[in-house]
Amino acid sequence: MQLHLSRPQNITFFIALIIAILALLMAVVPFSFLFAPVWWALIAFTILALGNLLKGM
Repeated sequence: MQLHLSRPQNITFFIALIIAILALLMAVVPFSFLFAPVWWALIAFTILALGNLLKGM
């Protein structure tokens, strides 16, 4: 099975990066709201993975 990966757009990468940094901060400083920091990190990874798998995202 071959995956045809594409480079994510800059905005997709920066959104995933900001969410990942937010998750890291929530793990260090206890101000977590809505979800645990692990879920925020999983959301950031999912956004980045979709940016690689889907063309033009």
